[in-house]
Amino acid sequence: MKIFSISVVLAPPSGPSVVLSTSSDLASFSFYQRGSVGEFMSFFTKTVAERTLQGQRQSVQENSYTAHVYNRGGAEQLAGVIITDQEYPVRPAFSLLTKLLDDFTAKVPQSSFGNPGAISFPDINTYIQKYQDPRQADTIMRVQQELDETKIVLHKTIESVLQRGERLDNLVERSEALSAQSKMFYKTAKKQNSCCLIM
Repeated sequence: MKIFSISVVLAPPSGPSVVLSTSSDLASFSFYQRGSVGEFMSFFTKTVAERTLQGQRQSVQENSYTAHVYNRGGAEQLAGVIITDQEYPVRPAFSLLTKLLDDFTAKVPQSSFGNPGAISFPDINTYIQKYQDPRQADTIMRVQQELDETKIVLHKTIESVLQRGERLDNLVERSEALSAQSKMFYKTAKKQNSCCLIM
């Protein structure tokens, strides 16, 4: 599961889209491939942002990449695009895009959208690093993992209790057998002692 690129795009309903802020992690590609892969990511980002209607979310697959797009629309006309491998889960991707767009609109004034080169939004680099693990983006996924871990511990505990229970059952059976033997010994000893009474 890997995030390759994450972007905030100005996506007006008519006209070309403009990337306002972007960050990419192309370390998994060779040095010579990074330039062309970066261009592909930029083109893919703009294309899917332009072709996603306002208020819509969609995922678009191209070869081994998936672009998750959330075009919020509204007064800001912003869209978030995250390009991942095909293994990255959908729900955390859209959770991440919602957080990203909320954070971007809170920190970057709408008046600066006309000059994308002047926009400074360093938090986008934090997003791409922090959310490489989808459990960080999706609290439901994180809770599910914690539940799975707890369930494993519970199963181990129950198994150990059952093993102890089986051992206890064996001890109880042995003690019952021992009790029967000791009663027989007592009776036999009493009988033996009764015939050898000294008067």
